[in-house]
Amino acid sequence: MENQLIISSFVLIPLFGFLASLLIGSGNENGFSRLAVGMVSVHLLVIVVFTIGWVLGGRNPINIPELVIYDNGSYRFLIDLYFDGITAVYLFVGAFVTFLITRYSRFYLHMEDGYKRFFNTVLFFYLAYNLTVLAGNFETLFVGWEMLGISSFLLIAFYRERYLPVRNAVKVFSIYRIGDIGIILAMWASHHLWHENINFITLLNEETVNEHIAEHSGIGLFIAVCLLLAAAAKSAQLPFSSWLPRAMEGPTPSSAIFYGSLSVHFGVFLLLRTFPYWENQLTARILIGAVGLATTLVAYPIARVQSTIKTQIAYASIAQIGLMFVEVALGWHVLALIHFAGNAFLRTYQLLVSPSVVAYMIRDQFYHFQPKEISLEDTFPKRLEYSLYILSLKEWNLDRFFNRYVFHPIKKIGRKLDFLTPRNLLLYFLPIYGLGLVLYFNQEWIPVQVRHYVPGLFSFIGMMLVFKAFSERNYPRLALMLVMANHFWIALGVSFNETFDFSQTLIYLSGVSIAGTLGYWLLDQVRKKEPDHFDLNQYYGHGSRFPKYGLFFLLTALGVMGFPISPTFIGLDLIYSHIHEDQYLLASFAAISFILGGIALIRIYARVFLGPHIKNYHQKALPSS
Repeated sequence: MENQLIISSFVLIPLFGFLASLLIGSGNENGFSRLAVGMVSVHLLVIVVFTIGWVLGGRNPINIPELVIYDNGSYRFLIDLYFDGITAVYLFVGAFVTFLITRYSRFYLHMEDGYKRFFNTVLFFYLAYNLTVLAGNFETLFVGWEMLGISSFLLIAFYRERYLPVRNAVKVFSIYRIGDIGIILAMWASHHLWHENINFITLLNEETVNEHIAEHSGIGLFIAVCLLLAAAAKSAQLPFSSWLPRAMEGPTPSSAIFYGSLSVHFGVFLLLRTFPYWENQLTARILIGAVGLATTLVAYPIARVQSTIKTQIAYASIAQIGLMFVEVALGWHVLALIHFAGNAFLRTYQLLVSPSVVAYMIRDQFYHFQPKEISLEDTFPKRLEYSLYILSLKEWNLDRFFNRYVFHPIKKIGRKLDFLTPRNLLLYFLPIYGLGLVLYFNQEWIPVQVRHYVPGLFSFIGMMLVFKAFSERNYPRLALMLVMANHFWIALGVSFNETFDFSQTLIYLSGVSIAGTLGYWLLDQVRKKEPDHFDLNQYYGHGSRFPKYGLFFLLTALGVMGFPISPTFIGLDLIYSHIHEDQYLLASFAAISFILGGIALIRIYARVFLGPHIKNYHQKALPSS
């Protein structure tokens, strides 16, 4: 009981700190900073004392089923907390680094307009960090994982009146969401592998794990590949490496805590936590090690040629994390944890002192100039040396790769659906959806040989609606309606799999309907007040004039996309529990729709409410700032 209270406090203390920060007035800088530093100090002290006692007591893993959110007999959504050696290291490093950052930020951000917003977001991130690290099952981990993604977006876009921070925030959030496809599919496959919401402590039973994996080796490999996708995206490994330098557009303290020390190492954490899933899958271990090694070999020369210190630090960190992937694949977990702690502390220090270092080096060039020494690259044939230099300078065209082979094809498909105007959506797709409902209640009308393909067909239609929402440029409200319609099509498609309680579908769609309707009303209010500046072709910055509309629309967008504040989040897990283990296409359509829908909604928020204001009487930063 004592352990349960203490481990629960590791989440409750940050939660209390975040909620208390919302109640403090925006002009009270001392109140914010003292609350943040005090909360993190108490949290760090509790972690250190408990960890010492846990080590002296034998280091036995502790699992705590904390809170049952939903249980219908056949399905249970459980918040589960888990403490072991991996958790202890990540908790201590996170608490110590956050303590340093909050202390540093008290003075660094003095008199900034977004002082309150910065500390609110950092405390929200710290809550998400602890929840993810303490997660005892995939459901709890995904709650924290989603919270990390949105707090990342908010910190990168901290300077919301500038063009580049907002643009890069959307780009980073998009890459994060693509990685989330891996987590979603891994959760779905894990449910079918174990026929329950498995707890991570159960994976310590090697005999049980090996027996399940041996009987379903294909599912085991599929889970491993999905986890690798999620880990690579979160830790900026190939081919996702280009997002990390773009994330440095936020304030230096957020760059240090997020992309230098803590958030960027969550890919390593995910692999460490799920190691029993794939430790006996040789193919998976080779893939993970190969991705890490390739990333290191590519990131190291990129770091050598960058002209900005933040970009150098970013790619140096990417290279070190690549080595951690190799260490985890080889089973050297203690070394990987030591490596994580060392890299986190080093990058935090480097980022916090980087402004001073730049100033010192500029002065040093004037008074202590030395000719360039011969480096290893100078011994290469000149054609090879210059080719490596140009490729590294262009960061191996990773941005172009994603734009050309991921985002551009989706936009191209979406533009083929330009006939989907608001009028046509109601005129054609609403009757077709009604026909689908009629077929659902009269499934005997559907030929037996066709019935198997109906769930995939309706889910595919839903995915096409999201593609259109993703590429929409003229009508923000249409993009929102398309994302909402996608959820209804996915629910209808999966409903054909089997007959289940309508309450489950209502849980899923209630959050979509309520949040989506409110979001539509908010957009309509902005359109009426700014009719000439209301599309998705550029950033309009209406949040500076309508801050409350911007805040509430962000909350409604999170509700529609299935963020943990909405019943849609539980509904999504319920929907996936009814997708059969052989329906990989159906699961993929639903996952892609969920991910791209979230990107489309955040893009609406960013383009309508963030960026330099379109009216010239507002303070406006240059696009190149």
